[in-house]
Amino acid sequence: MPETTTIGVDCLTGGCACGAVRYDVPKQWEFSFHCHCRKCQHLTGTGHAPAFAVKKAETTLLGPLKYFEQSADSGARTRSGFCETCGSPIVSMSGAYPDRFYFLAATLDDPSAFNAQFVVFGAQAQPWDPVDPSL
Repeated sequence: MPETTTIGVDCLTGGCACGAVRYDVPKQWEFSFHCHCRKCQHLTGTGHAPAFAVKKAETTLLGPLKYFEQSADSGARTRSGFCETCGSPIVSMSGAYPDRFYFLAATLDDPSAFNAQFVVFGAQAQPWDPVDPSL
């Protein structure tokens, strides 16, 4: 389990489908994006992963996570955390940016709070899940 700290009440909350994993993150995350890389396609079972980045030191992450490690399309080593009970994908970490968590937007208790700022690995987008032209 990654290190966690407790943050104040000015946060967003989220977790897995069964409730065994919970997290709190700052309302103002660092950045948000849609990732179309093959790693994200495999891990989410979708055409892209809507995600946002937060500093680990400002995040509380609690619950039983199982991790899968692999190389990302960028070449960096990544770890993806899934709930041990229900299998929901929750969070990723990159060896290139060890001070950040990348949470999947649909795990937010209120996913309508998410708004992507940009796209990464858009060239790998599947024809049935095209890149948002506004990004």
